[in-house]
Formats: sequence, C-alpha cells, structure tokens
Amino acid sequence: MSLSTGAAGMRPPTEASHVRITRARRHPLLWYAVRRCATGIVLALFVSLLVFLATQVLPGDSARAILGREANPTALAQLREQLGLNRPLVTQYSSWLWDLLHGDLGTSYASRGPVSDLLRDRIANTLILSAAALVIIIPLSLVLGAVAGVRRGKPVDHAISASTLAAVAVPEFVTGTLLAALLAVTWKLLPAVSLVPTGESPLAHLDILVLPVLALTISGLAANVRMVRGGVSDQMTSEYVEAARLNGIPEGRVIRRHVLRNSVAPSIQTFAMTVQWLVGGVIVVESVFQYPGIGQSLVAAVGFRDAAVVQSLGFLIALTYIVVNVIADIAVVSVIPKLRTAA
Repeated sequence: MSLSTGAAGMRPPTEASHVRITRARRHPLLWYAVRRCATGIVLALFVSLLVFLATQVLPGDSARAILGREANPTALAQLREQLGLNRPLVTQYSSWLWDLLHGDLGTSYASRGPVSDLLRDRIANTLILSAAALVIIIPLSLVLGAVAGVRRGKPVDHAISASTLAAVAVPEFVTGTLLAALLAVTWKLLPAVSLVPTGESPLAHLDILVLPVLALTISGLAANVRMVRGGVSDQMTSEYVEAARLNGIPEGRVIRRHVLRNSVAPSIQTFAMTVQWLVGGVIVVESVFQYPGIGQSLVAAVGFRDAAVVQSLGFLIALTYIVVNVIADIAVVSVIPKLRTAA
C-alpha cells in the first residue's frame, strides 16, 4: 500500500519532467534562448549590485563635491539627508534598483535634474559614433579576413597580418592622438576636437565624426580581421574541405559553400566581441576628441562623484555586454545544426 502510494506520489513530477523534456526536444532552440535570457537576467541583477557597491567605494564625498571644500558641516549634513546618502546601503540599493526596473535612472547629484534627460542626447551621440564605426568594421573585416585566410602564406596574407598586428598593438588613445596630430594639426584637414553645438546632432556636422570613427575603425578592424582570418584559415585545412577537393569540386565552390559558410559562427562571436569592445573603446576615443557622448559624461560624473550618473552608465554599459552576449550565443546555436540539436 505504501509502495503504491509512493509510486503514485512520484508520478506527477515524472510526468511534468517528461513534458518538459518533450517540449525541449521539439523546440531546442527556443528552450536554449529561454535559458540564456534567464541567465542574462540573473547576471544583470548581480551586476547591478556590483555597480552599486563600486560607486560606494569611490573616494571623496558627493555632498562635498557639490558644495565645495569650504562648505560648512550643517549644509553638508542637510544635503546628505536630501540626497538620501544617510540611509542604509540596503535601502539605497533596493530603492535604486526598483526605480531602475521602472525606467527611472534617478536624479543627478550635480545638475539636480533627471539622469535620463542628462544622458539622452549623450547616448544618442555614442550610438551614432558606434554605428558609423561598425558599418565600416564589419564588411571590411569579412573581406580582408577572408582574403588573408584563403591566401594563407601568400604575400597578401603577410601584408594584411603585419598591418593588423601593428594596429592591434597600439592603444585606442594613441591611435586617436596620432590621427589628430597628423590630420588636424599637421595637414589641417579635419577639426582636432569633435565639439557638437548644444541641441544638434553629430550627423549635422559630419566632419567632426571622421577622426573618432577612423580611430575606432583602425583599432576594431585590426582585431576582427585577425579573428576572421584565423577562422577561415582553420576551415581551409579541415578534413571535409580536403574531401571536397578530392571529389573534384572546384576551389571557388569549396570556398563559398564550405569554408565561408562554416566560418559564420566564429564571425558572429567576433562581431559580438566588437560591439562589446566598442562600449569601452568609444569611451576612450570620446575622451581624446572631446566628443559629447557617454564617455565624457562618465568621466565628468566620476570627477563630481555623481553616483546616480555613474551607477546608471555603469549598469547600462554592463547590460549592453550581457544582451550582446546572449544574442550572439543564440545566433551561433541557430546557424549550427549540431549545436541546435544539442541545445
């Protein structure tokens, strides 16, 4: 009696798990996407905590940074109370996270205005700069990387590899400084700084975009070309490519149908890494050229110890990394049948 009761009690979870397994087998990609999104959400929450704690250990005092070093203790105490800096850290974090989940980035300590209003134009400017660089980096990376990989060991491969290796070794700020010195100071072809009039879009002043886009393109293109070249080169020496050649398939067809097609998955990961790199690289380049994007806002916010702005930008940057990584993982699984089945 007890055995039958126990067996009966075990049926519901067994049946439920069987249903889940059946659904997962029918829609493996969908379930993989759900799992990756769930993991991304958990990671985003964890990152939000790290970002909040990181702003708490910044040197200096937000109230004193706003009022100045000569501020009297009474005024400092009143401002700390007004900004909520005297509340327990748990209360501050939970309040900030709740507002964040509802689309409220908080109030800037320095400007006393909404952070969203402060960052709206800056984020748009950064997106324009990043998109312009990506439009150049992605197609050139595919073409140059594929040519170098297919012509491995040939003069064109050596030329592409040597130039990209040299570009990879130079930091973004050095590349930007050299470009400004050459094209702006020496030849006077372009403005040395990318100043955008208040309320206007960088698209209305295309000349100020050239130097920062060029700096980002040189650094990002070099790394991507080398990664694409490595993937194509590996495919060129794979067993199935050799088998296709032995079967008499023309070399051009082998490259198009086997080499390039099977290089798609590594390329997706490469371009995802490019987007993630741009998030950090654009901050450096914006600082070099004084471009009015999130880079300048972040540097200024750290200087003023404007925790609300630092927290918002830090979380948005980290969230971009997470979202891009999740999308790239799902895209890779979707284009490789073996991974799609295993998912």
